[in-house]
Amino acid sequence: MPHRFEADAVTAILSHMNGDHTDDNLLIVRAFGVPDAFSARMIGLDGDAGEWEATTPDAATQTVRVPWPDGPIAERPAVRKAVVLVYREACARLGLEPRSH
Repeated sequence: MPHRFEADAVTAILSHMNGDHTDDNLLIVRAFGVPDAFSARMIGLDGDAGEWEATTPDAATQTVRVPWPDGPIAERPAVRKAVVLVYREACARLGLEPRSH
């Protein structure tokens, strides 16, 4: 069973991702399964993966679950590193140069 982060930690992480990283969310869902997405938001995470909701031009939504690249995590500080690695992998898949973090 994956590690479950405390609700307040998940809320803070989702707020940060959906407030400050909307472009990254979109890039991630496009790279990991919904190439025609026009909007995306992070909707959850656990110790095994992050989850994003992608919206396509026809207003359909699809959940995209992306495993953490370095394997399971169990500490809140590890979430930032894991998301950055997902972002970098998304850039690689899409042939984009990632920005420095």
